Amino acid sequence: MAMIATEARSHTVFGAPALLTAIVSAFEVRKQRAALKTLDAGRLADLGLTHDQAAAEARRPSWDAPAHWKR
Repeated sequence: MAMIATEARSHTVFGAPALLTAIVSAFEVRKQRAALKTLDAGRLADLGLTHDQAAAEARRPSWDAPAHWKR
């Protein structure tokens, strides 16, 4: 059974090795960053982000996630 947890180290995808887990994580980051690009100014303000900050985060490559996302 597949299980995707919020913490990267607890990801298990059919017992797959770390490489597959990293790929799944990169796709999740890509999806989240794509969603970030679609938020309006009010929702960005709720997150404490400016349009420029959100755009900069959305441009980052999917494998470039902050270390605290990978704990």
